[in-house]
Amino acid sequence: MAEVQAAPTTVEINDAVFCTHFKEVCTDCDFDGREENDAFFGYDPIDREGIEAPASTTNKEGIYQCKKHGSTGCNQCYNWKKMLTRARTVAKKAGKK
Repeated sequence: MAEVQAAPTTVEINDAVFCTHFKEVCTDCDFDGREENDAFFGYDPIDREGIEAPASTTNKEGIYQCKKHGSTGCNQCYNWKKMLTRARTVAKKAGKK
């Protein structure tokens, strides 16, 4: 009997983890990657809004690239550290910890 491979439940785009809907927090998937992404980028986890990846496709090697620029390491679309910093600042101003 042939093995059937299940679709991945997460995708990694330029070192950040998202669900297959390209969301860091997804109620459809029951997925929350905020803690993992915060830790990877050197932050302590806090209660903040999740970030979303821009529209992406995979290239021949299976690496995600942004649709807008067609780049796998696009600093404009995949600047996660900057996006996380902004999300954390908003959360701190809102009084979340």
